[in-house]
Amino acid sequence: MAFLPMNAKEMRDRGWNEVDFIYVCGDSYVDHPSFGAAIITRVLEDCGYKTAFLAQPNWKNDDDFTQFGKPRLGFMVSAGNIDSMVAHYTVAKRKRHDDAYTAGGKNGRRPDRAVTVYCNIIRKLYPDSPIIIGGLEASLRRFAHYDYWKNEVMPSIIFDSKADLLVYGMGELQTIEIAKRLSEGYPVESLYDIRGVCYKIRTDDYVPKSVVELPSYERVKEDKRDYAIASRRELEEADAVRGKTLIQRHGKYILVQNPPMQPLDTKQLDYVYSLPYERWYPKCYESLGGVPGINEVLFSITHNRGCFGACNFCSLAFHQGRAVTVRSEKSIIEEAESFLDNPRFKGYISDVGGPTANFRLPSCEKQKKLGLCKNRRCLAPTPCPNMQVSHTEYLDILRKLRNLKGIKKVFIRSGIRFDYLIEDENDEFFRELVKYHISGQLRVAPEHCSAAVLDKMGKPHIESYKRFCKMFYDFTGKENKDQYVVPYLMSSHPGSTLSDAVELALFCKRENIHPKQVQDFYPTPGTISTSMFYTELDPYTLKEVYVPKSENEKAMQRALLQYFIPENKPLVIKALIKAGRRDLIGNDKKCLVTPMAGQTQGGYSKQNNNRNSQNQKGRGKNGKDKFAKYRRKNKKK
Repeated sequence: MAFLPMNAKEMRDRGWNEVDFIYVCGDSYVDHPSFGAAIITRVLEDCGYKTAFLAQPNWKNDDDFTQFGKPRLGFMVSAGNIDSMVAHYTVAKRKRHDDAYTAGGKNGRRPDRAVTVYCNIIRKLYPDSPIIIGGLEASLRRFAHYDYWKNEVMPSIIFDSKADLLVYGMGELQTIEIAKRLSEGYPVESLYDIRGVCYKIRTDDYVPKSVVELPSYERVKEDKRDYAIASRRELEEADAVRGKTLIQRHGKYILVQNPPMQPLDTKQLDYVYSLPYERWYPKCYESLGGVPGINEVLFSITHNRGCFGACNFCSLAFHQGRAVTVRSEKSIIEEAESFLDNPRFKGYISDVGGPTANFRLPSCEKQKKLGLCKNRRCLAPTPCPNMQVSHTEYLDILRKLRNLKGIKKVFIRSGIRFDYLIEDENDEFFRELVKYHISGQLRVAPEHCSAAVLDKMGKPHIESYKRFCKMFYDFTGKENKDQYVVPYLMSSHPGSTLSDAVELALFCKRENIHPKQVQDFYPTPGTISTSMFYTELDPYTLKEVYVPKSENEKAMQRALLQYFIPENKPLVIKALIKAGRRDLIGNDKKCLVTPMAGQTQGGYSKQNNNRNSQNQKGRGKNGKDKFAKYRRKNKKK
């Protein structure tokens, strides 16, 4: 199947004089089902709509936006696979040099706050054309939200962007219904009843309904307690079964969020992944070196959606939802078989996963009728007794993939939820994971070891990770394999004090963990952890939370996790002294670092020690100064 037209010439080459939709994207065009833009545009195409793909248009003039003319039905706008600000800036707010979602891999091909910039240009050029925004950037910014880069609370993106409609979450069903109604001649206002969308309406025109009202934009901007309350309520209603309509006042307007769209069932997911993706990027990118983001996922298979793990720092619960849905075995096998005809395929499937690779079941039977529990987690701090745990179906799929002729190896790289895995009484999957599906290292995410910090993260306590590691190395030893668990660790998460960071460094030392990379907590829009970062309150208890915010402390927490790197020694010593842990500076085995040149055990300055020694001369028993009486007499004279 051909790529969608990317410019006016390619549109005319298809014999089209106009298009129904123009999909504007902040990423380069990659037609692969790991890219949300590819899925939405292929769904539109399959439904019979002429769709153009406008990738990374030049926002400094209008030419790219006008080349197709006015679309018959409207514009759809997305920043791409990730938030444009995260794509552009590190957690230290420094400009990134690389961009995995841009041809050539260099930053700078999309504007900051891409959705807003693109939409404002479109609104100026085509005032009466419908604009529908979606994707991660729009979805996570759908309410008034704290913006880390501006360090302020901003209104819902639907206001700044001047869009007509915001699609949140996974948008296939919303997109199909929106396109259908627009093609039938209905106005944008007729779309306001579709689930999984947000819209704005003048307060005077709003008809009161049974809703959950959030504190207004003005209130959350002024009062951090109100912000914390709003962020909790937003997540509480992010459930397709029991979620209610939410409203949030913004001045003379009201933002309305309809209840979430039902997640795609197995038949619908099979359909989405059966569409004729090119699984590559257009030829025009070849001279630039291609789009780096395709390399990791080119021969990967997504078998599920949703994650009931719901970590506080992760956007999945807010965007994709906690309900797990899966593709059929037949659909997965057919996708794997399609790789065999691809000349780029060398026999290795890089991943069979999703948000969490080893979820194939809903968390419990009860959730199918009642939805997922409000303000409770299935796995943390301990597993819910009602949780159903089984890897049988997933294991069966992996076995069939391994046995396909032409498949050399099937890896799992998208993340195993280790706390779920160890709850399975049947260890067959664990054994075969170790034997067949790891390429030397298995990455899992304990994130921290301090119970207080893990509670703020919404993660299980470290004992479950230790139990997992013991089982992993037992099974690995029996297979005579040289394989390792590599943990993801996070520094400076809300709740993490310098003492907690020292505790994590000691844990790493005991467990012989030497992390090559450490992720500083990144406050991205829409998450509970970001709410804690901004408000310094726990949204669930409204109690105060310690938040490391200064660059100095964040640097110390990060350095502690890499205490073994010589360049980090000055910062580590500074952190240990500040944390009152001079006992960890020395030459003993228990110590994290040796003293610097000119320092003694405990990080004390040798010069100061010598001066102290001189001061001690002439002091008798119990440190009393023998000559004090003599000096007093001379002073009187």
